[in-house]
Amino acid sequence: MSAIKVLIVDDQRLIRQGIRSLLEASENIEVIGTAENGQQAIASVKKKLPDVILMDIRMPIMDGITATKTLLEKYPTMKIIMLTTFNDEDYIKQSLKAGAVGYLLKDLEAESLYRSIATAQAGLFQFSEGIGQQIIAQLNNESGTRADPTDTDISQYGLTNREIEVLRLIANGATNKEIAKELVISENTVKNHVSNIFSRLNARDRIQLVIFARDHHLV
Repeated sequence: MSAIKVLIVDDQRLIRQGIRSLLEASENIEVIGTAENGQQAIASVKKKLPDVILMDIRMPIMDGITATKTLLEKYPTMKIIMLTTFNDEDYIKQSLKAGAVGYLLKDLEAESLYRSIATAQAGLFQFSEGIGQQIIAQLNNESGTRADPTDTDISQYGLTNREIEVLRLIANGATNKEIAKELVISENTVKNHVSNIFSRLNARDRIQLVIFARDHHLV
């Protein structure tokens, strides 16, 4: 398996160097370069075509959200994770709207960063602890403003009873660890169920699962 090629974009040199040092400790990740703003990131991508970009939000010349939107218009399969110090609802919304596949805070541990990069490359969304639940809670709070769907029958999707249980828990903001505890099964079993649910529903992230569950009256 080839290493995941990563580009680091941050306006602070110490942050860039620190993240690079962390990532270079992993044999599964190759740092192909760094950039100090969105404009430099776009130029670097044209030359190096990374698999995953770690993108800061607030930067001079071109901010991370603008750069993300610009890059994904040209490279729609590229995976961009926002890596920031700001746990800000508006930034989270803008990042997701721009096409980012994750929103991570810079205080996460190295192992969590490695896993997030690998998972993002696979096309699944990644959020720092609490952020995913924050988004899910907001979606659930908005449920009363949405029109009831005409199709609420989920039998056509082929979900097993256990997968429906897992889906309900995901829609209520539960993590894999919490789901495992609630259903008295292993975390690996939960991961298998979640993978099956993604496949059956053709979903790419938990946010889409929440919307599906809400639209089909599972929560």
